[in-house]
Amino acid sequence: MEQQLLVAAVCCLAVVTFVVVAMLVRQRQTTKRLRNRIGLLESGVGVRENEIAHLVTARLPALVQSLNGRPVDVPGPLNPRLRDVPYGRHLDKVIEMFSEAGGRAKARADESAKATLKAMMRGVQSLANEQQLAISRMQAQHDDPDVLEGLLKIDHMNAQLGRRAQVSAVLCGSWPGLQRSASPLTDVVRGATSRIRDYLRVQVHSQVSDAVVSRAVEPVVLALAELLDNAARHSQPNTPVEVNFQPAHNGMAIVIDDAGVAMTTEELKRAERLLAGQETVDINRLGDPPQVGFAVIGVLAARYGFHVSVDTRSPYGGVRAVVFLPTGLLTRIEDRPKAAVAAPAPAPARREPVPEPSGAPVEQQPSLTAGGLPRRRRVSTADHDTNAAPQAPAAAPGRPAPQPGSVPPGEPVRPARQTAAGLGAWQRGTRSGRATVSHDSEGKSPE
Repeated sequence: MEQQLLVAAVCCLAVVTFVVVAMLVRQRQTTKRLRNRIGLLESGVGVRENEIAHLVTARLPALVQSLNGRPVDVPGPLNPRLRDVPYGRHLDKVIEMFSEAGGRAKARADESAKATLKAMMRGVQSLANEQQLAISRMQAQHDDPDVLEGLLKIDHMNAQLGRRAQVSAVLCGSWPGLQRSASPLTDVVRGATSRIRDYLRVQVHSQVSDAVVSRAVEPVVLALAELLDNAARHSQPNTPVEVNFQPAHNGMAIVIDDAGVAMTTEELKRAERLLAGQETVDINRLGDPPQVGFAVIGVLAARYGFHVSVDTRSPYGGVRAVVFLPTGLLTRIEDRPKAAVAAPAPAPARREPVPEPSGAPVEQQPSLTAGGLPRRRRVSTADHDTNAAPQAPAAAPGRPAPQPGSVPPGEPVRPARQTAAGLGAWQRGTRSGRATVSHDSEGKSPE
């Protein structure tokens, strides 16, 4: 009996031991699983905390800088695997919402700034036009060479002021504001040359018979003026800026070469983006002071259908700019009497007087002013009534000087009264060429 009780006790003890061992094993496994899970949770919390810190210290500041116009790339998450989980997608959504809100605010600010600047430039353009009319009236009233020289200098400075205001207005969404009749390409280049400061350095080495259609004359003039001004400002004052025409099978190319500083690779890429005109121009990203030349050229090229490119292939080590006008922007105009061409600014070599065809006596060559204009004497009313054909005036500020050799050898020297008559004819031709038709800058494109 006692033996049976002992066996039963042993069996019970074995069962209890087995149960205890089983419970211990299970508890250990449970503890291990909990520890692993806690470790994963702690690791996940650490990853999320690092990701939040990265969002605050790196991603959002970079996004702010990019919205402020700086070329900064916004970094992604530290752990790329987060993009596949809801937490990572939520962070990306925060970036997206922040970017959209900042972009809308930036667009509103940009539109407001452009509207304000455009309204201001309209006022400046209006004042410049009124000043131009006043200068034209004074040129018609005065025939003294010294007075005319001063007026032409003022006229040239006013043309530069008007161009700068016009460029700013176009960059802010306005139209060029002027519509001209179809003009020969050479006249278009001369018009652009007259709007830059160093106009005497521009040399046109070829002639073509093509003309620019009416609606594109002013945009092409404005684009060429910006390119010529850029070429002159970034090259030595004693170097020329050469302009040539290159016919193509589907248009005409205007090639501008300077001997200035070549552009770097980064500058060429930036210029290519701006000249393409495919992206909205941010006036806050044009530098300080703003460099608006390439930006406004790109806007005009995209609107009117011509193409502009720049590279470092100039034979003089500088920059070559090419304005390509397709056949749709070119036309032919009937032959018309050519306007008087300005004589070279330097005093011509002394020549023997040649009698006039009419038999009128020939005066000695008049002395010149500091600006190259002939200094004329006072003449009577009868002298004015017997003027011969007008002679071209000397070159003056605001108008490009002709190329050497424009006066054929043996050409008779004109007396002072005939020179004054030529100045009057030139003034009348200038006023006639400036007769433009204004159109609403907020309306449709001039056609």
